[in-house]
Amino acid sequence: MKQFGRTELPDEQQKALRTAIRWEWFTIAYTSATIAVIALVVGNSQAMRTAWIEDMLSLIPQFAFLIALIFVRRRPTLTHPYGLHRAMGIGHLVAGVALLAVGLNLARESVVGLVTAEHPTIGTVQVFGQTIWLGWLMVAVMAVVIVGPVFLYGPAKSKLAPVLHNKLLYADADMAKADWQTTVASIVGVLGVGAGLWWLDGAAALFISLGIIWDGFRNTKTAVIDLMDQRARTYDSRHPHPLAGDVISTMRSRPWVADAGVRMRDQGQVFHIEAFVVPQRKKVSLSDVSDLAARITDLDWKVQDVVVVPVEELPDGVDTSGRE
Repeated sequence: MKQFGRTELPDEQQKALRTAIRWEWFTIAYTSATIAVIALVVGNSQAMRTAWIEDMLSLIPQFAFLIALIFVRRRPTLTHPYGLHRAMGIGHLVAGVALLAVGLNLARESVVGLVTAEHPTIGTVQVFGQTIWLGWLMVAVMAVVIVGPVFLYGPAKSKLAPVLHNKLLYADADMAKADWQTTVASIVGVLGVGAGLWWLDGAAALFISLGIIWDGFRNTKTAVIDLMDQRARTYDSRHPHPLAGDVISTMRSRPWVADAGVRMRDQGQVFHIEAFVVPQRKKVSLSDVSDLAARITDLDWKVQDVVVVPVEELPDGVDTSGRE
């Protein structure tokens, strides 16, 4: 738990990582159990079937996170001089593409069902000698299933994601907390069939499918942009990471620096920093450059690599403010 490439994690991040791993395994166990339970009551409801498939898809981020951890812990080598931190971004991309592809297929099936006016039927079952409409069991199961993602591991992961600066963990938590929409939609679809409104089941399935598509699109977009080395952003991708501003301030605080800019690359939980400085004088001592690199490294545990480059003028495209 201590090592991320050549970066040694502080105690807070080590504890957060151990907790995140436990929550991921708990999520896998919980979701596997809910998949098995829903399979017993899924019946002919398209909304329930779509919700069932969404539960299966929701396992992808957890496996992607756990598998990626195996690689990001490895130290850099001659073959991989920057380490294998991109594995987390690749896992994020795989999860996003899988959600998008399956969501589109489910949406197509929902639309076809509505256009062809397929009338789903929900029968009855015998429970302890009593005849019960299967729809009530569906509603009861979905109401219980939602407890885990919305009230347990969803909020827990959302608190851990910023501590670890992990976008895959954040996406996993965000999807989990939004599961209440799937539950409500599936319940509405089932009750609609019971009330004779056959089209509500297909409409609910389409609504759930659109949610899967949105999750897939958003995660795919974020992962692709990160892998294309966009300017480093916060764990939720909403703002430029504030560390860039701290790095620029640190550089400009040195008396021998006239101007400064930075290129900060997010490699998946850790950063590679190219610090460009315009010196006050023509000659710069190695001790000054080494001291500045050390000061930048000490700013944050996520700083994996620092390259300080003295230049006559700042190159195009460097960040000189740390803001939007």
